[in-house]
Amino acid sequence: MSELHSRIRKSSLRGRIKTVDEVIPMFKNGMNVGWSGFTPAGYPKMVPIALADHVEKNQLQGKLKFNLYIGASVGVETEDRWASLDMIDRRWPYQTGKNIQAGINEGRIRMGDKHLSMFAQDLGYGFYTKHNDGRLDIAIIECSAITENGELVLTASCGAVPEIVQIADKIIIEINTSIPSFEGLHDIVEPIAPPNRLPYLICRVDDRAGSPYVRVDNDKIVAIVESNRPDNGRAFSEQDDTSEAIANNIIDFFSHEVKVGRLPKNLLPLQSGVGSIANAVIGGLANGPFTGLKVWTEVLQDTMLDFFDSGKLDFASTVSLSFSVDGFKRFYDNWDKYSDKVMMRPLSIANHPEPIRRLGCIAMNTPVEFDIYAHANSTLVGGTRMINGIGGSGDFLRNAYLSIMHTPSARPTKTDPTGITCVVPHVPHVDHTEHDLDVLVTEQGLADLRGLDPKSRAKLIIEKCAHPDYKPLLQDYFERAAKDCLARKAGHEPQLLDRVFKMQVNLAQKGTMKIDSWDI
Repeated sequence: MSELHSRIRKSSLRGRIKTVDEVIPMFKNGMNVGWSGFTPAGYPKMVPIALADHVEKNQLQGKLKFNLYIGASVGVETEDRWASLDMIDRRWPYQTGKNIQAGINEGRIRMGDKHLSMFAQDLGYGFYTKHNDGRLDIAIIECSAITENGELVLTASCGAVPEIVQIADKIIIEINTSIPSFEGLHDIVEPIAPPNRLPYLICRVDDRAGSPYVRVDNDKIVAIVESNRPDNGRAFSEQDDTSEAIANNIIDFFSHEVKVGRLPKNLLPLQSGVGSIANAVIGGLANGPFTGLKVWTEVLQDTMLDFFDSGKLDFASTVSLSFSVDGFKRFYDNWDKYSDKVMMRPLSIANHPEPIRRLGCIAMNTPVEFDIYAHANSTLVGGTRMINGIGGSGDFLRNAYLSIMHTPSARPTKTDPTGITCVVPHVPHVDHTEHDLDVLVTEQGLADLRGLDPKSRAKLIIEKCAHPDYKPLLQDYFERAAKDCLARKAGHEPQLLDRVFKMQVNLAQKGTMKIDSWDI
């Protein structure tokens, strides 16, 4: 028996094995298509790549376009190549890749941004496909096996698969035989719409609330394709002095919170976002003083394996294994060591406010910038240019026991090594409000904002978080704004609307946010 046949344990489904060439004619222009996958792991490769090859070979750019719905970003060899071939009309809710970002910002791709937990449930409710009776035309799902009962064993992520298969008219399964079977690693709760939804019975990070499998109507499965392509993986830059200083500031803060009794000695379940800084913070915790730790998060990056190896991390719940190529090899080579300590859940569970708040998660995420009153921008450079999307950061920050955002205090431009301050008078786009955030951190220091009024927050953020190149400018702005607004008896959160974005305008015109003065 071939490896593919052995992975399809329901024998009646083996007759639906097809080649990718046989699958291509199923796709028509304008279809609503759902994929498995999440940042970037567990996504289909064979069919999307074959579709891209078909478009390129037959010069169908712009003539075969789809509305694409995925739990989050996937490999650039799939969705970013689709973008380069003008194959995407609409894309929800989070993406990565220079071609897809260019398409969005040039107006060729209509993207919507949404908190990931809300995207998953709203997709299941049919909100995004109202024009198609709330249905997806086709779903493409990567699996590592199909059980005797026809249930799906997913691979390195869960994403929004339960919702996608529920509303899809047809389902194509890619069985990836190049990787081990992930059977037993997932915790799937079948989506149920209100008013019949039940509580999620999760009181500990390692509680199982559902089944290891995704139940699916087998009559919907129109094709099963063998995949021999592993996840492309994603590597992050090595830890530098800035990220190390940020990590140290956070660890010192945790130590203080334990000392005064606001955190237990083994802290509370940790959530860490995507990116190099988040990777470095977890790396810092692996070398830190805390033991018996647990993680409730969206992605496990390479330093999570270091965290396990340190003996300080006991268990991790995640949506995705977002490793580099080397990280995946390490995970597979040490399967017995790591797999018993990991559980993967769909977005609708992992990012749901209920378990996040019940468990008391500590949320840590990286914004583009934050302002002196603790509003943060995670998505739009200059307030208009989309990067990736809000992802799940808002799901966690709004519901966590502690909501922490960390970023370098300044970033370089082409002409100025500190040409961009990440602490500004007012962010040009607000993803996370002052009501959602407790702690802001840069390599300069940490501002604990709990219990502070807006003007006290502003003073502390400038003092603790701003880069020295910008601290005098920000202090000057705040003093001018406070004087003007208090004189008009409008001084709860002082701003000068005629100059609040002067730094951003100067950046666009001169390549730096270092203005000469606040005078106009």
